[in-house]
Amino acid sequence: MLVLASSIGGIGQHVASLAAGLSQAGCAVTVCGPAATEEHFRFTDRGARFHPVEIPANPHPSDMRAVRQVRAQLAAVRPDVVHAHGLRAGMAAALARPTCPLVVTWHNAPLRAGLRGRVHTLIERIVARSSTVTLGASADLVARARAVGSADARLAPVAAPVPRRTRRSTASVRAGLGVPDGAPLILSVGRLHEQKAYDLLVSVAARWRELTPTPRVLIAGEGPSYLDLAAQISQLRAPVTLLGHRNDVGDLIAAADLGVVTSVWEARQLFAQEALSGGLPLVATAVGGIPELVGDGAVLIEPNDPDGLDTAVRKLLADPQARAALAERGRAQAATWPDEAATMSELRDIYAELTGRAGRG
Repeated sequence: MLVLASSIGGIGQHVASLAAGLSQAGCAVTVCGPAATEEHFRFTDRGARFHPVEIPANPHPSDMRAVRQVRAQLAAVRPDVVHAHGLRAGMAAALARPTCPLVVTWHNAPLRAGLRGRVHTLIERIVARSSTVTLGASADLVARARAVGSADARLAPVAAPVPRRTRRSTASVRAGLGVPDGAPLILSVGRLHEQKAYDLLVSVAARWRELTPTPRVLIAGEGPSYLDLAAQISQLRAPVTLLGHRNDVGDLIAAADLGVVTSVWEARQLFAQEALSGGLPLVATAVGGIPELVGDGAVLIEPNDPDGLDTAVRKLLADPQARAALAERGRAQAATWPDEAATMSELRDIYAELTGRAGRG
């Protein structure tokens, strides 16, 4: 049984990939999560059963209803292993008290102080101490899980699916986006959330109006920061377009000249993986798991540093050879990452270890 909370991004993609791989390997897979995740990722089309369980992204009075629904599915399905993805799903699964092994993958770290930060830490402790195995998407998450009581915490990098390209040419993609010929195209992809620090990117992009030709900045994604960002773009007259959710990230990467990640924290950042795999030179913040992920395959800057971002982008836009060399290093770094098949193999070995069955088969 795979359990996830609300997701339109990397966690949902990972669960969808896992559901498909396990189903293809002959495993009976049940996915429990919000109905919107089934609409977005189509787990049933990947061979899994789906049962709607509304686990919101943040603590909510309806949480105990979700716990009861997970408990009912545990009784109905009687799974050999429960694998929850993210702390919210891990909490629901832990409180449902499965009799089989519970694996929880941690994808994110707490970014809030005060009461919300303390609540998050309490959830971490409960989930860590209830899990048979805790998997961290980055080394700092593994260390944190151990610090709050996990008896068995392991590093388990999450592979990013390779973005698919359509048959559209780069010229047609740029034209469809309204990017003038010769204008540099800067791309970022991610959830519109304060963690991504897109407000910093917008404020710095406003400086680039003085460049000739003026770069165009595209941000693909949805999320709660949309209205604030739209207002900021309008106020600063920044050359930034919010694209919303896109199914053509591979085409966007191929059409772009430079990728940017401005997050204040990330584990194994999805767009960073997509950019390097697609040969897109990348500027990214040196936070969380990003440095260990990208190595020398990206230009790293400090978080919340507008001047550092401005300088790095200007240098790369002015030097096509430097961008090409960076893209080549990025491709080489991406070749060292585990792919989806390797990730699947590792997880199946963990499941087999916990259930005492034979290995990969």
